[in-house]
Amino acid sequence: MCGIVGVITKEQAIDKIYPALIALQHRGQDASGVVTFDERFQLKKGNGLVLNVFNPKNLARLKGNIGIGHVRYPTIGSGSAEDAQPFIITTPYGITLAHNGNLVNYFDLKKNLIDNELRYLNSNCDAEVILNLLAIELTKMNLRDLEPEKLFSALSKIYKKMIGSFAIVCVIAKKGLLAFRDKNGIKPLVFGKNRNSYCFASETVALDLLGYKNITDVKPGEAVFINTKGNFYKKQIAKGRKATCIFEYVYFARPDSIIDGLGVYEARLRLGEQLGKECLKQKIKPDVVIPIPDTARGAAQTVAEVLNVKYREGLIKNRYIYRTFIMPTQAERIEAIRLKLNPIKSEIKNKKVLLIDDSIVRGNTSREIISLFKGVGAKEVYYASYSPPLRFPCVYGIDMQTKGEFIARDKSIREIKRSIKADALIYQSIEGLIRGVGSGLKGFCTACFTGSYPTKIPPLLLERIEADRMMTKIAKFED
Repeated sequence: MCGIVGVITKEQAIDKIYPALIALQHRGQDASGVVTFDERFQLKKGNGLVLNVFNPKNLARLKGNIGIGHVRYPTIGSGSAEDAQPFIITTPYGITLAHNGNLVNYFDLKKNLIDNELRYLNSNCDAEVILNLLAIELTKMNLRDLEPEKLFSALSKIYKKMIGSFAIVCVIAKKGLLAFRDKNGIKPLVFGKNRNSYCFASETVALDLLGYKNITDVKPGEAVFINTKGNFYKKQIAKGRKATCIFEYVYFARPDSIIDGLGVYEARLRLGEQLGKECLKQKIKPDVVIPIPDTARGAAQTVAEVLNVKYREGLIKNRYIYRTFIMPTQAERIEAIRLKLNPIKSEIKNKKVLLIDDSIVRGNTSREIISLFKGVGAKEVYYASYSPPLRFPCVYGIDMQTKGEFIARDKSIREIKRSIKADALIYQSIEGLIRGVGSGLKGFCTACFTGSYPTKIPPLLLERIEADRMMTKIAKFED
């Protein structure tokens, strides 16, 4: 899961791209990068947060009224500096591209590019593969003038080759800004207009910050092209079953964003309502409901309302610690949990506490927090997740690509409860998850909970992705 932004404007694009990337920082903490175009491409990228990678000097040289930006969360690839986006290719025209998602058939596509197309790839990032696929198709057309229909025709050919999720922005030198989304709409992509300026981004929060109006979603399978004259073109490139990643609403997206017409905060309130009903079924009677900050606050409020008990803040978060879920190693996550959260003892001591979390992945966070609460005198600690047990690898861009990631992979709920040392453990049901997020609507990818993938995933590909991810984790640990 990464964050992308693309801008075409009458002003300097970097003045919009930079604040947009800061608004999307929660989507990736490993690296960030920007490319702008003004007679030539200007590139700045590197490992680290947006505020660390960019400074006034390098921002000043990112000239041009068109550009793209990226914040990285590693999926495919080792997460080295070579994998930072955007990528640039010089022919045809000159193209730069940034990508949010994950190509399931990345290994085969890369091998084919190297063996048959005689391409040299300098990274282990699937964005570079997509960039080369697009360049090859455009080269075959041998066009002096890039007509939108020809561009869309090239896209239709690469859509047929790619399996997985992708939301993409790219600049074609002296031609315009292109954005497109996979046919299932697994990854979010929105755009807005403000006078003679267009902006694409992973979440509406980036467009809100910049004052864009008429914000709408790029539809699943749709491509949008805006040329340098400001002319707007769009086309449905491919059709598929809509399957927006439901984990966006559970955890990844900011609560003030709207994805495919559904407000993230409102979805989390509804998830809390559904979880509260599950707690009633299990006859949980706490003295107080406390959220695990920050994601679970909305859900915890409605759980408290359903149970008719007090809602309180019981954990104070150190805001200078990264999001623990997307930290690359187990040791880093555990250390960050200890540094990140500190209890408010007066709200915990001698009380039966119901803790609300967005999910339980590996069990480390929940185990540490329960231990923390019991250490300051909680009478009993109940733990509730407003998503169901995570059991299946995500192959679409969330760093849960091995079965070994999940505490629920081979344990019953009773066994998980014992492992994390909770006095009670409550999970959301699959039905409650979909009702809560969708408010009666359908069209979500729930593969990490159900094992039902919206795209074809050959078993050998699953095994290969898992093996590659395991080798990457081992390499990082040894480093």
